[in-house]
Amino acid sequence: MKLINYFKESYRELVHKTSWPSRQELTHSAVVVLVASLIIALVVWVMDLGFESLMTFIYNKVL
Repeated sequence: MKLINYFKESYRELVHKTSWPSRQELTHSAVVVLVASLIIALVVWVMDLGFESLMTFIYNKVL
């Protein structure tokens, strides 16, 4: 009986007490996440290129 009450309460909370974002808010949030992910990926890529160039320079001078 406790398990059934738990599911009923969970359902009520999700349906009546939770505020769901509108389609416009959800789209805006998705765009923000996409842009932030692209910026972070670009920064990591530039850092990787810089580190690769540095290591190539060091190995060419030492070896």
